[in-house]
Amino acid sequence: MELTVYLAGQIHDNWREKVKEIAKSKKLPLHFVSPQTHHDRSDDIGEAIIGKQPSNLYRDDAASSINNFRTQVLLSKSDIVIALFGESYKQWNTAMDASSAITLGKPTIIVRPESLIHPLKEISNKANVTVETIEQALEVIAYIYE
Repeated sequence: MELTVYLAGQIHDNWREKVKEIAKSKKLPLHFVSPQTHHDRSDDIGEAIIGKQPSNLYRDDAASSINNFRTQVLLSKSDIVIALFGESYKQWNTAMDASSAITLGKPTIIVRPESLIHPLKEISNKANVTVETIEQALEVIAYIYE
């Protein structure tokens, strides 16, 4: 049984590739989807589709509408959501994706370091599982196949 896993979280490093490598090494039958990870593509998509916008406000609004559409489709098709909260970047998109997943009733695993226990206590409480590493998140998923 192949499961689709939505990987929510910041796009500025290769954590998604690490998840895929670990899943492959464990021979887990998983298919991965995620937000647009090419930052410029994500920022430019509104103007690429709708056309030049009169200001940055409208440019961001057009891009966010299309990015939110993409996220909604991929989240709704996913079986599991892993939401990674790291220490290096603002986590607004991760929090939004995790909250949407929880609202949709998607089984959700929060990955967050010990330093973020307090600021993420409410969302961690709503998620199915909270762990500190991506390795632990994949162990949770591996348990499904035992």
